[in-house]
Amino acid sequence: MPKTKRTPNLPPFRIAPATRAAIRRALGRWYSRNKRDLPWRRTADPYAIWVSEVMLQQTQVKTVTPYFHRFMRRFPDLVTLARADLQAVFKQWEGLGYYSRARHLHQAAGVVVDQMGAHFPDTWEGVRQLPGVGEYIASAVLSIAFGRPYAVADGNVKRVLARLFQLTWPVNKPSAHRRFQETANQLLNRNDPGDHNQAMMELGALVCTPRQPGCQGCPVAAYCRAMADDAVADFPKRTKRAPLPERRIALGVVNKSGRLLVIQRAEGGLLGGLWEFPGGTVVDGEDPRAVCREKIKARVNLKVSVMERLATVRHTYTHFKLRMDVFNCQWQTGRVRLNGPAGFRWISPRRISDLPLHGAMHKALYSVLGRLSPDTEESGG
Repeated sequence: MPKTKRTPNLPPFRIAPATRAAIRRALGRWYSRNKRDLPWRRTADPYAIWVSEVMLQQTQVKTVTPYFHRFMRRFPDLVTLARADLQAVFKQWEGLGYYSRARHLHQAAGVVVDQMGAHFPDTWEGVRQLPGVGEYIASAVLSIAFGRPYAVADGNVKRVLARLFQLTWPVNKPSAHRRFQETANQLLNRNDPGDHNQAMMELGALVCTPRQPGCQGCPVAAYCRAMADDAVADFPKRTKRAPLPERRIALGVVNKSGRLLVIQRAEGGLLGGLWEFPGGTVVDGEDPRAVCREKIKARVNLKVSVMERLATVRHTYTHFKLRMDVFNCQWQTGRVRLNGPAGFRWISPRRISDLPLHGAMHKALYSVLGRLSPDTEESGG
């Protein structure tokens, strides 16, 4: 079991042994009767379980399920994923967001194949050394695939614990995570940790939901302190977050002889490796059209004429909101020389969607292609 750092000046929360045992029994009975039939629950393959858990981070089951099926058909095992081109992995991931998950998945598969004989590790130390694998992923895969006694403490589990024991630690405060993890560790059924962890997450997803929880059908309602005090709506506690800042960028749909210019974002940064139209950041007070023209010149060495605005796209990321003005541009002079982007292509509009694109770019593409002049539908030189 990994060591846990205790929050200073706060004694650990203790669950009475009899209460722990009763909750485990009730939870286990409920899960065996009510668990959803999900594709990653039909296998003991640690690779498939790992892929599912990575996809399920910050993404709902109903969204993940079709992606999981497609991904496993394309990359059915560790070796296939490790030897695949990262662009192909991104394309299969397209629409799930948080693309660093896909990059780390690809990198980790390479580590397992090249350094571990293509055998997924079954120890805490082995799993944690893989790129992108934190405590949650390690605990989930080790408990579900190998029966190792590690408890998970994701958002669903924290909500269940907060209501069950009236825990006042804010669930969205990073410093409180250790306290929830310690509580989850105490409650863990070490004889069946995989099903216990899945039962806790399933309870949070199906019954102990953020709004309008189904308390009357909860298998552990008899032990829920928040329900006993008619205070379920008061838990979990959250700290108030500041409004998300807005960033503004201007991009140009540069047309040259019927083909459009797309650039590949540099690896390592936000959305690294994905493709988009060229452009850059608009600072308050700047003219987006001028920024579009200047950034295209600076980043790809092309002189363009900036014509009408084709679309304004809005997209929300975890830490900021994006406003993206997209302009119709015509190439005038210059050959592409990159200053920042990792690559470029002149491509037919019909083929742009073959590339892995981020969510905001998809919105832009949907908005602008129908508004371009007919000659951009040709595949000129």
